[in-house]
Amino acid sequence: MVRGLDHLVVAVKDLEAAGHAYQNAGFTVTPENRHPWGTANRLVQVEGFFIELLSIAEPELIPDLSGRAFSFGAFNRDFLERREGASMLVLESHDAGSDRQDYEAAGLSLYDPFSFERVAHLPDGTTAQVAFDLTILQDPIGPEIGYFTCHNKFPENFWKPAFQTHENGAQDVKTVYMLAADPSDHHEFLGGFTGQREMRATSLGLEVLTPRGKIAVLNPDAYRALLGDSAADAIQGPVPLIAAIEFTSTKLDERKVIPGNQLFGLTVILSPAGV
Repeated sequence: MVRGLDHLVVAVKDLEAAGHAYQNAGFTVTPENRHPWGTANRLVQVEGFFIELLSIAEPELIPDLSGRAFSFGAFNRDFLERREGASMLVLESHDAGSDRQDYEAAGLSLYDPFSFERVAHLPDGTTAQVAFDLTILQDPIGPEIGYFTCHNKFPENFWKPAFQTHENGAQDVKTVYMLAADPSDHHEFLGGFTGQREMRATSLGLEVLTPRGKIAVLNPDAYRALLGDSAADAIQGPVPLIAAIEFTSTKLDERKVIPGNQLFGLTVILSPAGV
């Protein structure tokens, strides 16, 4: 099974400020939600995909990492000690058990199964219960990035058209851009993670096509050449890392790049729809 893009986790120190920054960039941002392990989030939804702005709200509730028991809160807390930005890349899941079987067969490094529920705050001011099954992996040559699949058990309570209408016209996820010293080093892991074994190697790097969007792995020089100095100069920290995300927009005639130093470590690109 080839899995499409589901969301990015973007770790930030000030959730309210991050929400305002994305709103100023023309995005609709959801109200704050809380997790039982001490983190809080606000979301930017498009159809079938979202950015999860995540901060540490109650550090005393965060369990430490222990063996193969993954701690979502501790991972992002530790990430924030290094920098702000996209900490985790997430793919869709239709069945967590099947994901686990596929990853075990591919010889990938897995954490223990992880499931949780939380309250979602809806556009009309009411609340609803949402629940997720996560299958969490580790890339041994890129452990600073988290990877998992996300099975949404109550999608009707989660996806809301009112949250997917944006002043800037953002519509669909197009590309997630990752940086690596040698993009080809990551082809084996990404092939197993996505289920897409057919990849395109270009002069810029590696492209992995999924049913929802593309993953492009570039070296830093290629990234600068493709997206310009403002995006490249906003990069924080050593590679590998997740540098940028691209959406199609129904309201633009030419590409717009909002560098990560304006959006808490993640560069956002808006491209005309149909191009």
